[in-house]
Amino acid sequence: MTPLTRRQLFTTAAATATATAVSHAGTPRATAAAPFRFCLNTSTIRGQKLGLLQEIVLAGKVGYTGIEPWIREIDQYRREGGSLKDLRKRIQDAGLQVESAIGFAQWIVDDDKQRAAALETARRDMDTIRQLGGKRIAAPPAGATRQKNLDLLAAASRYRALLEIGNRIGVTPQVEVWGFSQSLSRLGETAFVAIESGHPNACVLPDIYHIYKGGSDFTGLDLLSGPSIHCFHVNDYPDKPPRETITDADRVYPGDGVAPVAAVLKQIAAKRHPVALSLELFNRTYWAQDAETVCRTGLRKMKEVAARALS
Repeated sequence: MTPLTRRQLFTTAAATATATAVSHAGTPRATAAAPFRFCLNTSTIRGQKLGLLQEIVLAGKVGYTGIEPWIREIDQYRREGGSLKDLRKRIQDAGLQVESAIGFAQWIVDDDKQRAAALETARRDMDTIRQLGGKRIAAPPAGATRQKNLDLLAAASRYRALLEIGNRIGVTPQVEVWGFSQSLSRLGETAFVAIESGHPNACVLPDIYHIYKGGSDFTGLDLLSGPSIHCFHVNDYPDKPPRETITDADRVYPGDGVAPVAAVLKQIAAKRHPVALSLELFNRTYWAQDAETVCRTGLRKMKEVAARALS
């Protein structure tokens, strides 16, 4: 395979984007009144250093229906003697489900040996999520963030290999757009990898901040079918600093910045397919505040912006 030029990429993506109508049997249908579920990505209260068990209790207490933990947190819990069986029960007792999880297996890299080891890591991570009752995991371009010449057709083939592993386990890896990366920084690049994987379970994990940071327009989401988005990382960004220098730490609550969050969620709701909205923030100001206050505020603001999207 020869690497695609950027012009070839977007020509092909434009021609094939409508092919993203992926079939996911058994997924509940959305209703006009309730197309969204509300999930807490644990990065939002990472700075408080509560530990995974307290994060789970808090998410359930304030009213989230889902949680999106990081694999490193789960690993830490296990190193401290915790069992996955007990963790699953604690999640269920809190009234939560594992909507997704954040892992960094380097499935996309060019080096064959490194990629083989990464697929074993991904296999372990996905099996961990399965044991917790989860069915999805993020698949960002970890390991290729500084690579400008990534062959996107090769990346699509590698994503298919990852999907095949997930299919056997029962967990779907969602290829994730990373706006700060040199690879899969744009929504079109990420959608291309999903489309060209040729796998029926291919899907994309979008993020308000990352779509902006990578330079894509939110209207591109209209070209993705409903079943191709299972989870959506929700946040907002201020007008300063500019796109070139804005970082994860600048993310703010939905509705507190200048991003067209309500308009984006209106696009997603129009697809009439259920989506988990996961609040993912890294704001150090929030990390210095009471964790329950942050969780409650984030949930309230997510629901408010979702209500505006549905009005």
